[in-house]
Amino acid sequence: MPSGIHHVTAIAGSARRNVDFYTGTLGLRLVKKTVNFDDPGSYHLYYGDGAGHPGTILTFFPWEGAPPGRLGIGEAQETVFSVPEGSIGYWTQRLIEKGVAHDPPAKRFGETTLAFKDRDGTRLALAGVRGAEAAPGWSATDAPAEHAIRGFHSVSLLLAEAGPTAAILTDVFGFVADGREGLTQRYRAPGVEVGGLVDLRTAGEFLMARQGAGSVHHIAFRAADDAAQAAMVKKLVQDHHLRTTEQKDRNYFRSVYFREPGRVLFEIATDPPGFAVDEPVASLGQALKLPPFLEGRRAAIEAALPKLD
Repeated sequence: MPSGIHHVTAIAGSARRNVDFYTGTLGLRLVKKTVNFDDPGSYHLYYGDGAGHPGTILTFFPWEGAPPGRLGIGEAQETVFSVPEGSIGYWTQRLIEKGVAHDPPAKRFGETTLAFKDRDGTRLALAGVRGAEAAPGWSATDAPAEHAIRGFHSVSLLLAEAGPTAAILTDVFGFVADGREGLTQRYRAPGVEVGGLVDLRTAGEFLMARQGAGSVHHIAFRAADDAAQAAMVKKLVQDHHLRTTEQKDRNYFRSVYFREPGRVLFEIATDPPGFAVDEPVASLGQALKLPPFLEGRRAAIEAALPKLD
């Protein structure tokens, strides 16, 4: 079974500004308000559709005062969301009204795409996709539901050379080559409607990326369960001589991590148990949720975190 994108995790500066942009301007749902399990003095914020389905989740580590990152090879260049084909005009006008800098709409692989950046410089885009209106969206803001974001369209990676990374996408995650435009090669996960595209952009000997605010930290690919994840890990070791970390319990999924040959940090995340494991779907993202091993420090953690409203 091909594996699409599970989530994308990026770095932000101000947590409050991050929430305002992704829930207010883009109309995504804050589906989980928790902390970075490895650095519990900072938030880990998850945005997605109404239920937090895999393939819709953009997450952030908001590190107050983080210096800006620098785009370069070995990093995700852009995260693209799907919207209905006829909604690009609406979103162009909305970005103008919200004061969000953006490029003129342009065609990519036959679809109209609107590229822009968030307040930290994170590179984003919206792709108008035929039939996207059939997928569930989320809109609890002034953005009309019919124009709502429908999850991930694609991510693009900036690489010195595409071949070694393409081998991981095709052999381990089940993607297939799906066309080329200029220096960009597209790969598709057959049968995956949300988060099923990865674009590899070849830059040759370009500057290496430097992570900071506005940078993507890692990209997570889906595994149906622990057994599927273990099979991917085995294939990485046997066929590609790449080793992953041990499995880490992230409460909402279980993860392993590795650097793919182009130096982008990849994660393999299980679909279960999902974001409703510790709170009802109706109230996702409202309360600060902590993993059991941090509950004893809740008072100190809550006192140290910045206010979001």
